[in-house]
Amino acid sequence: MKKFINKLDDVLVESLSGFAEAHADIVKLALAPHFLSRKNQALNKVALISGGGSGHEPLHAGYIGYGMLDAACPGHVFTSPTPDQMLAAAQSIATNQGVLFIVKNYAGDVMNFEMAAEMLDVENATIYTSDDCAVVNSTYTEGRRGVAGTVIVEKCVGSLAETGASLAECKALGEKVNERTSSIGIALTSCTVPAAGRPTFSIGEDEIEMGVGIHGEPGRRRVKMQEADAMVKECVEAILADWQQKQLSLTERHETLLLINGFGATPLMELYLIYHSAAKLLKQHGICITRSLVGNYTTALDMAGASVSLCLLDDEIKQHWDSPVHTAALRWGC
Repeated sequence: MKKFINKLDDVLVESLSGFAEAHADIVKLALAPHFLSRKNQALNKVALISGGGSGHEPLHAGYIGYGMLDAACPGHVFTSPTPDQMLAAAQSIATNQGVLFIVKNYAGDVMNFEMAAEMLDVENATIYTSDDCAVVNSTYTEGRRGVAGTVIVEKCVGSLAETGASLAECKALGEKVNERTSSIGIALTSCTVPAAGRPTFSIGEDEIEMGVGIHGEPGRRRVKMQEADAMVKECVEAILADWQQKQLSLTERHETLLLINGFGATPLMELYLIYHSAAKLLKQHGICITRSLVGNYTTALDMAGASVSLCLLDDEIKQHWDSPVHTAALRWGC
Protein backbone atom coordinates (compact mmCIF):
# COMPACT_ATOMS: atom_id res chain seq x y z
CA MET A 1 0.00 0.00 0.00
CA LYS A 2 1.35 3.40 -1.03
CA LYS A 3 -0.50 6.39 0.43
CA PHE A 4 0.41 9.84 1.72
CA ILE A 5 0.22 9.07 5.42
CA ASN A 6 2.16 10.02 8.52
CA LYS A 7 0.59 7.86 11.21
CA LEU A 8 -2.58 5.83 10.63
CA ASP A 9 -4.20 7.14 13.81
CA ASP A 10 -3.71 10.74 12.63
CA VAL A 11 -5.00 10.45 9.06
CA LEU A 12 -8.51 11.75 9.70
CA VAL A 13 -7.66 14.70 11.95
CA GLU A 14 -4.78 15.80 9.70
CA SER A 15 -7.02 15.59 6.62
CA LEU A 16 -9.82 17.53 8.32
CA SER A 17 -7.33 20.13 9.49
CA GLY A 18 -6.04 20.58 5.96
CA PHE A 19 -9.58 20.89 4.62
CA ALA A 20 -10.48 23.53 7.20
CA GLU A 21 -7.28 25.47 6.49
CA ALA A 22 -7.80 25.35 2.72
CA HIS A 23 -11.41 26.53 3.01
CA ALA A 24 -11.14 28.78 6.05
CA ASP A 25 -13.45 31.31 4.40
CA ILE A 26 -16.29 28.75 4.43
CA VAL A 27 -15.81 26.22 7.25
CA LYS A 28 -14.44 25.83 10.74
CA LEU A 29 -13.27 22.66 12.50
CA ALA A 30 -14.16 21.52 16.01
CA LEU A 31 -12.21 18.75 17.73
CA ALA A 32 -13.05 16.26 20.49
CA PRO A 33 -15.59 15.44 19.20
CA HIS A 34 -14.69 16.51 15.68
CA PHE A 35 -17.08 18.00 13.16
CA LEU A 36 -17.10 20.79 10.60
CA SER A 37 -19.57 23.66 10.36
CA ARG A 38 -20.19 26.88 8.47
CA LYS A 39 -17.82 29.66 9.47
CA ASN A 40 -20.62 32.21 9.37
CA GLN A 41 -23.47 30.47 11.14
CA ALA A 42 -26.79 30.96 9.40
CA LEU A 43 -29.67 32.07 11.61
CA ASN A 44 -33.45 32.05 11.11
CA LYS A 45 -33.36 28.95 8.93
CA VAL A 46 -33.55 25.20 9.35
CA ALA A 47 -30.06 23.91 10.15
CA LEU A 48 -28.95 21.03 7.93
CA ILE A 49 -26.49 18.40 9.12
CA SER A 50 -25.19 15.26 7.45
CA GLY A 51 -22.25 12.94 7.82
CA GLY A 52 -20.92 9.45 7.48
CA GLY A 53 -17.69 7.58 7.18
CA SER A 54 -14.72 9.38 5.66
CA GLY A 55 -13.35 8.29 2.31
CA HIS A 56 -16.24 9.68 0.25
CA GLU A 57 -14.88 13.19 -0.14
CA PRO A 58 -16.11 15.73 -1.04
CA LEU A 59 -19.22 14.18 0.60
CA HIS A 60 -20.14 15.58 3.14
CA ALA A 61 -17.75 18.28 4.35
CA GLY A 62 -17.32 19.64 0.83
CA TYR A 63 -20.99 20.61 0.81
CA ILE A 64 -20.92 22.86 3.87
CA GLY A 65 -21.73 26.44 3.01
CA TYR A 66 -24.35 28.75 1.60
CA GLY A 67 -27.14 26.83 -0.13
CA MET A 68 -26.25 23.42 1.29
CA LEU A 69 -25.18 22.07 4.70
CA ASP A 70 -24.58 23.84 7.99
CA ALA A 71 -22.47 21.03 9.48
CA ALA A 72 -21.01 17.62 8.70
CA CYS A 73 -19.78 14.80 10.96
CA PRO A 74 -16.98 12.67 9.50
CA GLY A 75 -16.40 9.26 11.01
CA HIS A 76 -13.26 7.23 10.47
CA VAL A 77 -12.82 5.74 7.02
CA PHE A 78 -16.01 3.90 6.03
CA THR A 79 -17.15 4.06 9.66
CA SER A 80 -20.18 5.90 10.96
CA PRO A 81 -19.59 8.99 13.09
CA THR A 82 -20.55 8.60 16.73
CA PRO A 83 -23.74 9.98 18.33
CA ASP A 84 -21.72 12.43 20.45
CA GLN A 85 -20.19 13.92 17.29
CA MET A 86 -23.62 14.36 15.76
CA LEU A 87 -25.12 15.76 18.94
CA ALA A 88 -22.30 18.28 19.40
CA ALA A 89 -22.55 19.37 15.77
CA ALA A 90 -26.33 19.70 15.93
CA GLN A 91 -26.20 21.71 19.16
CA SER A 92 -23.63 24.07 17.66
CA ILE A 93 -25.77 24.96 14.63
CA ALA A 94 -29.31 24.58 16.02
CA THR A 95 -31.70 27.47 15.36
CA ASN A 96 -35.28 28.24 16.35
CA GLN A 97 -36.33 26.71 13.00
CA GLY A 98 -35.07 23.26 14.02
CA VAL A 99 -32.46 20.79 12.77
CA LEU A 100 -32.77 18.49 9.77
CA PHE A 101 -30.52 15.40 9.59
CA ILE A 102 -29.75 14.00 6.12
CA VAL A 103 -28.67 10.39 6.56
CA LYS A 104 -27.52 7.81 4.02
CA ASN A 105 -29.35 4.51 4.54
CA TYR A 106 -26.65 2.44 6.22
CA ALA A 107 -27.30 0.65 9.50
CA GLY A 108 -24.54 2.37 11.48
CA ASP A 109 -25.37 5.85 10.20
CA VAL A 110 -29.10 5.37 10.81
CA MET A 111 -28.62 4.01 14.34
CA ASN A 112 -26.16 6.70 15.46
CA PHE A 113 -28.06 9.60 13.93
CA GLU A 114 -31.28 8.34 15.55
CA MET A 115 -29.54 8.28 18.93
CA ALA A 116 -28.30 11.84 18.43
CA ALA A 117 -31.76 13.01 17.35
CA GLU A 118 -33.31 11.52 20.48
CA MET A 119 -30.79 13.32 22.71
CA LEU A 120 -31.12 16.65 20.92
CA ASP A 121 -33.31 19.05 22.87
CA VAL A 122 -34.37 20.92 19.73
CA GLU A 123 -37.11 20.19 17.21
CA ASN A 124 -35.62 17.95 14.52
CA ALA A 125 -36.44 15.64 11.65
CA THR A 126 -34.55 13.21 9.41
CA ILE A 127 -34.35 12.43 5.70
CA TYR A 128 -32.98 9.00 4.75
CA THR A 129 -31.44 8.83 1.29
CA SER A 130 -31.85 5.54 -0.57
CA ASP A 131 -31.22 6.19 -4.25
CA ASP A 132 -29.16 3.05 -5.00
CA CYS A 133 -31.22 0.80 -7.26
CA ALA A 134 -28.47 -1.83 -7.48
CA VAL A 135 -29.55 -3.88 -4.49
CA VAL A 136 -31.21 -6.78 -6.27
CA ASN A 137 -30.33 -10.35 -5.24
CA SER A 138 -27.40 -8.92 -3.29
CA THR A 139 -25.83 -10.25 -0.10
CA TYR A 140 -26.32 -6.74 1.28
CA THR A 141 -29.41 -7.02 3.48
CA GLU A 142 -30.15 -3.51 4.67
CA GLY A 143 -32.19 -2.34 1.71
CA ARG A 144 -31.48 0.51 -0.64
CA ARG A 145 -28.28 2.41 0.05
CA GLY A 146 -27.81 6.16 0.01
CA VAL A 147 -25.18 7.02 -2.59
CA ALA A 148 -24.46 9.87 -5.03
CA GLY A 149 -28.09 10.99 -5.14
CA THR A 150 -27.50 12.31 -1.62
CA VAL A 151 -25.69 15.28 -3.21
CA ILE A 152 -28.83 16.23 -5.13
CA VAL A 153 -30.92 15.98 -1.96
CA GLU A 154 -28.49 18.14 0.02
CA LYS A 155 -28.33 20.78 -2.72
CA CYS A 156 -32.10 21.12 -3.15
CA VAL A 157 -32.97 21.02 0.54
CA GLY A 158 -30.13 23.42 1.33
CA SER A 159 -31.53 25.88 -1.17
CA LEU A 160 -35.04 25.65 0.27
CA ALA A 161 -33.73 26.10 3.82
CA GLU A 162 -32.05 29.37 2.81
CA THR A 163 -35.50 30.80 1.97
CA GLY A 164 -36.66 30.36 5.59
CA ALA A 165 -38.88 27.37 4.79
CA SER A 166 -40.15 25.27 7.68
CA LEU A 167 -38.65 22.01 8.94
CA ALA A 168 -41.61 20.07 7.53
CA GLU A 169 -41.26 21.74 4.11
CA CYS A 170 -37.54 20.97 3.93
CA LYS A 171 -38.09 17.35 4.92
CA ALA A 172 -40.86 16.97 2.32
CA LEU A 173 -38.68 18.31 -0.49
CA GLY A 174 -35.78 16.06 0.49
CA GLU A 175 -37.99 13.00 0.47
CA LYS A 176 -39.42 13.96 -2.92
CA VAL A 177 -35.95 14.39 -4.44
CA ASN A 178 -34.83 11.07 -2.97
CA GLU A 179 -37.88 9.29 -4.39
CA ARG A 180 -37.30 10.80 -7.84
CA THR A 181 -33.59 9.87 -7.95
CA SER A 182 -32.02 6.51 -8.81
CA SER A 183 -28.34 5.57 -8.95
CA ILE A 184 -26.16 2.58 -9.76
CA GLY A 185 -22.39 2.16 -9.69
CA ILE A 186 -19.71 0.07 -11.39
CA ALA A 187 -16.32 -0.83 -9.92
CA LEU A 188 -13.31 -1.66 -12.07
CA THR A 189 -11.04 -2.11 -9.05
CA SER A 190 -11.36 -2.31 -5.29
CA CYS A 191 -10.43 0.45 -2.89
CA THR A 192 -7.88 0.21 -0.06
CA VAL A 193 -8.80 1.35 3.45
CA PRO A 194 -5.59 2.73 5.03
CA ALA A 195 -6.05 0.83 8.29
CA ALA A 196 -6.49 -2.46 6.41
CA GLY A 197 -3.57 -1.90 4.06
CA ARG A 198 -5.01 -4.18 1.39
CA PRO A 199 -7.85 -4.06 -1.14
CA THR A 200 -11.33 -4.36 0.34
CA PHE A 201 -12.31 -7.05 -2.16
CA SER A 202 -10.59 -9.12 -4.80
CA ILE A 203 -11.53 -8.68 -8.44
CA GLY A 204 -9.88 -10.06 -11.54
CA GLU A 205 -8.08 -7.91 -14.06
CA ASP A 206 -10.78 -8.81 -16.59
CA GLU A 207 -13.76 -8.39 -14.20
CA ILE A 208 -16.08 -5.60 -13.07
CA GLU A 209 -18.54 -5.38 -10.18
CA MET A 210 -21.91 -4.17 -11.46
CA GLY A 211 -23.92 -2.32 -8.82
CA VAL A 212 -21.10 -1.92 -6.29
CA GLY A 213 -21.64 0.04 -3.08
CA ILE A 214 -19.52 3.03 -2.13
CA HIS A 215 -17.72 0.98 0.55
CA GLY A 216 -17.03 -1.90 -1.81
CA GLU A 217 -20.21 -3.84 -0.92
CA PRO A 218 -21.18 -6.46 -3.50
CA GLY A 219 -23.38 -5.43 -6.37
CA ARG A 220 -25.82 -7.17 -8.67
CA ARG A 221 -23.27 -9.42 -10.27
CA ARG A 222 -19.65 -9.75 -11.26
CA VAL A 223 -19.07 -9.94 -14.99
CA LYS A 224 -16.27 -9.82 -17.51
CA MET A 225 -14.96 -6.45 -18.61
CA GLN A 226 -17.05 -4.94 -21.38
CA GLU A 227 -16.99 -1.91 -23.65
CA ALA A 228 -18.15 1.25 -21.90
CA ASP A 229 -21.40 1.46 -23.88
CA ALA A 230 -22.44 -1.99 -22.69
CA MET A 231 -21.73 -1.15 -19.04
CA VAL A 232 -23.57 2.17 -19.23
CA LYS A 233 -26.51 0.51 -20.99
CA GLU A 234 -26.97 -1.84 -18.05
CA CYS A 235 -26.88 1.14 -15.66
CA VAL A 236 -29.45 3.12 -17.63
CA GLU A 237 -31.75 0.12 -17.97
CA ALA A 238 -31.54 -0.54 -14.22
CA ILE A 239 -32.46 3.08 -13.46
CA LEU A 240 -35.39 3.10 -15.89
CA ALA A 241 -36.65 -0.21 -14.48
CA ASP A 242 -36.44 1.32 -11.01
CA TRP A 243 -38.43 4.34 -12.14
CA GLN A 244 -41.05 2.05 -13.59
CA GLN A 245 -41.27 0.18 -10.29
CA LYS A 246 -41.63 3.52 -8.47
CA GLN A 247 -44.35 4.48 -10.99
CA LEU A 248 -42.50 7.59 -12.04
CA SER A 249 -44.22 8.37 -15.33
CA LEU A 250 -42.20 10.01 -18.10
CA THR A 251 -43.36 12.13 -20.99
CA GLU A 252 -41.35 14.04 -23.55
CA ARG A 253 -41.83 17.25 -21.59
CA HIS A 254 -40.25 15.81 -18.43
CA GLU A 255 -36.76 17.10 -17.69
CA THR A 256 -34.01 15.21 -15.86
CA LEU A 257 -30.70 15.81 -14.12
CA LEU A 258 -27.90 13.39 -15.07
CA LEU A 259 -25.05 13.03 -12.56
CA ILE A 260 -21.98 11.01 -13.54
CA ASN A 261 -19.96 10.49 -10.37
CA GLY A 262 -16.41 9.18 -10.13
CA PHE A 263 -15.32 6.89 -7.30
CA GLY A 264 -11.93 8.53 -6.87
CA ALA A 265 -9.56 6.95 -9.40
CA THR A 266 -11.42 7.38 -12.69
CA PRO A 267 -10.12 10.12 -15.01
CA LEU A 268 -12.49 12.86 -16.09
CA MET A 269 -11.88 11.78 -19.68
CA GLU A 270 -13.61 8.51 -18.89
CA LEU A 271 -16.38 10.13 -16.84
CA TYR A 272 -17.30 12.38 -19.76
CA LEU A 273 -17.26 9.34 -22.05
CA ILE A 274 -19.76 7.71 -19.67
CA TYR A 275 -21.89 10.87 -19.78
CA HIS A 276 -21.91 10.81 -23.58
CA SER A 277 -22.94 7.16 -23.61
CA ALA A 278 -25.69 7.63 -21.02
CA ALA A 279 -27.05 10.77 -22.69
CA LYS A 280 -27.25 8.99 -26.02
CA LEU A 281 -29.18 6.09 -24.49
CA LEU A 282 -31.55 8.31 -22.54
CA LYS A 283 -32.31 10.32 -25.67
CA GLN A 284 -33.27 7.07 -27.39
CA HIS A 285 -35.80 6.54 -24.59
CA GLY A 286 -37.21 10.02 -25.15
CA ILE A 287 -35.74 11.40 -21.92
CA CYS A 288 -34.71 15.06 -21.91
CA ILE A 289 -31.55 15.93 -19.95
CA THR A 290 -31.60 19.61 -19.00
CA ARG A 291 -29.23 19.58 -16.01
CA SER A 292 -25.93 17.75 -15.63
CA LEU A 293 -22.97 17.27 -13.31
CA VAL A 294 -19.81 15.27 -14.01
CA GLY A 295 -16.95 14.68 -11.58
CA ASN A 296 -15.98 13.19 -8.23
CA TYR A 297 -18.80 14.01 -5.81
CA THR A 298 -19.29 10.82 -3.77
CA THR A 299 -16.09 8.82 -3.89
CA ALA A 300 -14.85 5.53 -2.48
CA LEU A 301 -11.22 6.35 -1.65
CA ASP A 302 -9.10 5.13 -4.57
CA MET A 303 -11.65 2.91 -6.29
CA ALA A 304 -11.66 2.98 -10.08
CA GLY A 305 -15.27 3.14 -11.16
CA ALA A 306 -18.25 5.43 -11.50
CA SER A 307 -21.93 5.76 -10.82
CA VAL A 308 -24.83 7.02 -12.88
CA SER A 309 -27.61 8.99 -11.15
CA LEU A 310 -30.77 10.30 -12.76
CA CYS A 311 -33.23 12.66 -11.08
CA LEU A 312 -36.68 13.38 -12.48
CA LEU A 313 -37.08 17.13 -12.20
CA ASP A 314 -40.12 19.25 -11.57
CA ASP A 315 -40.31 23.04 -11.30
CA GLU A 316 -39.57 23.01 -7.56
CA ILE A 317 -36.56 20.70 -7.78
CA LYS A 318 -35.21 22.56 -10.81
CA GLN A 319 -35.51 25.91 -9.00
CA HIS A 320 -33.54 24.68 -6.00
CA TRP A 321 -30.91 22.87 -8.06
CA ASP A 322 -30.27 26.07 -10.05
CA SER A 323 -30.17 28.40 -7.04
CA PRO A 324 -26.85 29.89 -5.82
CA VAL A 325 -24.51 27.68 -3.82
CA HIS A 326 -21.11 28.40 -2.30
CA THR A 327 -19.28 25.41 -0.84
CA ALA A 328 -15.83 23.88 -1.28
CA ALA A 329 -17.10 21.36 -3.84
CA LEU A 330 -20.14 23.03 -5.47
CA ARG A 331 -20.15 26.68 -6.39
CA TRP A 332 -22.35 28.58 -8.80
CA GLY A 333 -24.56 31.65 -8.98
CA CYS A 334 -22.79 33.46 -6.11
